[in-house]
Amino acid sequence: MCRLSWQANAILWELGPVKFSSLVFFAVVLATVSAAFAQQPGSVLIPTKYVNGTFYAEPVTEHGDRLSFYTDTGGGLWIKKNAVDKDKLPTAAEGERTVLKPWPKFKQGQAIPEPLGGLVTVMPEGEKLPGWARDWDGMLGQQWFSGRIWTFDYPKQQLWLRDEKSIPRIDGTHTVSLGFQADASGKHSTDFPRITVRIDGENLDLLFDTGAQTFLAAPARDALKLGSEQRAASFITKSTSDKWHKNHPQWRYIEKAEEETSADMIEVPQVEVGGYTVGPVWFTVRPDKAFHEYMAQWMDKPVEGALGGSALHYFRVTVDYVNAKAYFEK
Repeated sequence: MCRLSWQANAILWELGPVKFSSLVFFAVVLATVSAAFAQQPGSVLIPTKYVNGTFYAEPVTEHGDRLSFYTDTGGGLWIKKNAVDKDKLPTAAEGERTVLKPWPKFKQGQAIPEPLGGLVTVMPEGEKLPGWARDWDGMLGQQWFSGRIWTFDYPKQQLWLRDEKSIPRIDGTHTVSLGFQADASGKHSTDFPRITVRIDGENLDLLFDTGAQTFLAAPARDALKLGSEQRAASFITKSTSDKWHKNHPQWRYIEKAEEETSADMIEVPQVEVGGYTVGPVWFTVRPDKAFHEYMAQWMDKPVEGALGGSALHYFRVTVDYVNAKAYFEK
């Protein structure tokens, strides 16, 4: 869940409830995968750019134009209208919205799969998004990851699509169950993964959020000796952050660390996840309601924040949406 998922909520809601809902959930499941991927056995390497802990899928159209999609397991599914117009991508009307349909043709070896969990909405307000969202053409969120198995190889900066036969053989200690909101029959009603971690002797439920991102203000960049303001992040509610800060005043804490929001950041020395202990991990503070109210609508149970690239960069992690499992390798 990047800042777009909650801070720019008002902008997206102006598109109307039908259009907004497509950014967080669209219930129509497509019957088939694009043929190029349906016929691929084993693992498929996704054309990807990796920037400061975040994966961008970058397919190349049949006309030779490269698109850049921000990938976000905690986000929605959309593309900017100006990208559609520039690359002459196919679209169709679906009720009150416009979607990518049929799936665009990409060059062989530089393609990305069609979403199984929904249609990509064309964002008519794309040109009005905040400046930090203008460097990419759209977002591939939970509906794109839905129904498949993915490996986020942070050390090698690679994103892989896998089949069940190519899942890594991982000791049960390093296998984690994921929680998904489901209906009475057990079918996923959304695909926002919930993962349990252990911090300071306490189990915490978090959104598994590869798109978690923060934009550091100058004081934070100076304190952390970082040249870039855009960084992968993890998030934590203010109430939990306040508790950590009170109980552990020695943990590094940076006030007004984030641009625009002036949110604080806290460094947690150790996080236990997937049978490993890693750290340090920086968490950017978010209002309680961002998770207790906003994200709670689409989770199977309340969460206290999000686990993103500031923690996941230690791992190669395979996320199995089919069997609701995550496999950690370090």
